[in-house]
This record gives sequence, structure tokens and C-alpha cells, in this order.
Amino acid sequence: MQIHDLFNILHNSLESKNNGKKISLQDMADSFGISMRTYQDWKLGRAKPQAASIVMRMLGKLDDEEIIRVVRKINKLEEVR
Repeated sequence: MQIHDLFNILHNSLESKNNGKKISLQDMADSFGISMRTYQDWKLGRAKPQAASIVMRMLGKLDDEEIIRVVRKINKLEEVR
């Protein structure tokens, strides 16, 4: 699996969570504090953020419950910021 596949899966999952309502590349980029061009390049596979690959491989070594715990912890840290 390529990094752009991961971004597409995650983008589609967020749209599904949003009752199937499309989320623009600009809105997604804005929500993460990056440029739309950067997000588009990641999604299309023109650029590959190295950290994303490592993070996904690290998550892949965890059990499902541990992944949920880690993601919730990350979300709590983001809420504080």
C-alpha cells in the first residue's frame, strides 16, 4: 500500500463519518493547518510525507484496542492546543 492510498482511505472515511457529504481538499487541508497543494500532492501521490509511512507502520504493530487508545490520546492532545 502506498502513502497516497492511506490518505485516500482516511479522506473517504472522514466523508463517510460526515454522512457522505464531500469534504473539499481545501477544507481538509485547513483543518490540519497545511496548504491545499500539499494535501493534494499527498493524496495524489506526488509527494510522500515520510513520517506518515512510519506512523502507519507503528500503528500496524498495535492491537485494535491499543490503536483506539493511541488515537484518543492524540485527539485529547489536539483539543488542548
